[in-house]
Order: sequence, then structure tokens, then C-alpha cells
Amino acid sequence: MQITIKLFAMLKNGRFDSAQRECPDNTTIQDILNGLAIPVSEAAIIFVNGRHANPEDDLHHADTVSIFPPIGGG
Repeated sequence: MQITIKLFAMLKNGRFDSAQRECPDNTTIQDILNGLAIPVSEAAIIFVNGRHANPEDDLHHADTVSIFPPIGGG
């Protein structure tokens, strides 16, 4: 299956902004994070197709996964 991965803020440093990847069926968001060497603690906000998702969620063909780091501010 093919998915789109979008990384934001510091997560894209040394990686990419957006990329299409071919993944086996039953791939989870955690599998994507592992493959990109992104610890779960650095993936504070995850969306799949614009909806909140969790690392253990399965992905499906044509999904778009957006991954954001923790957001700080004052």
C-alpha cells in the first residue's frame, strides 16, 4: 500500500517535509515512526487523514500521516 507521510517543525530536520512510501499491509503508525527513527515522545501529535491517531493504529492504502513534535510556547 502507498501512504503519504508529512513531517512538521524539527521532525523534518535531516528527513523530509513530505514523502510517499510503499508499505506492507498491516503497517502501523509506530512502524512508520520506527522506520524514521522518531521516538514516540517526539511525535506528540499524529493525524491520519486529518483525524487524531495513535501510534498503534493501522494504516490503509492512500492514508496521509501527519506527525508533529511537542509544541511549546508561552
